[in-house]
Amino acid sequence: MDIDELAEKLENSVLEDAREVFSETVIEYTYNPRNVGEISDADGVGRVTGTCGDTVQIQIRVENGRIRESRFLTDGCGTSIACGSMLTEMIGDKTIEEALVITSDDLLRSLDGLPEEYVHCTVLAVDTLHAAINDYTRILEQPDKLMRDKQGDDQG
Repeated sequence: MDIDELAEKLENSVLEDAREVFSETVIEYTYNPRNVGEISDADGVGRVTGTCGDTVQIQIRVENGRIRESRFLTDGCGTSIACGSMLTEMIGDKTIEEALVITSDDLLRSLDGLPEEYVHCTVLAVDTLHAAINDYTRILEQPDKLMRDKQGDDQG
């Protein structure tokens, strides 16, 4: 058996084992993740490390009040990859308000469920999205603060 055959056999074995535990949706989003990477001109960036040690980063680009692009990175397990990938798809073209009401349960349903010991990955992904939105909101509020500070300087 050559190295390519061995690699294929090993991959098939891993997939068979995964199918006993995870939904086809989780497997698809783990092996073929969407929206991986970074946005060079991101409007909001969230980066959270979960209790499990996995770190997820989500970046968003907002136009006219809607999330037009989102990307994620993680150093975590396949489930963290699936969660980041699915969540970035879920928030596409949503308003900030619509994205903020997405829960870990919504993400869990979109993935067709997870074993109990991996549910924390959905919480980590949603917490990271909230951090990115908070970053975006903070940046939006800064010009107003700068204007108030400037006006205060002019009056004093």
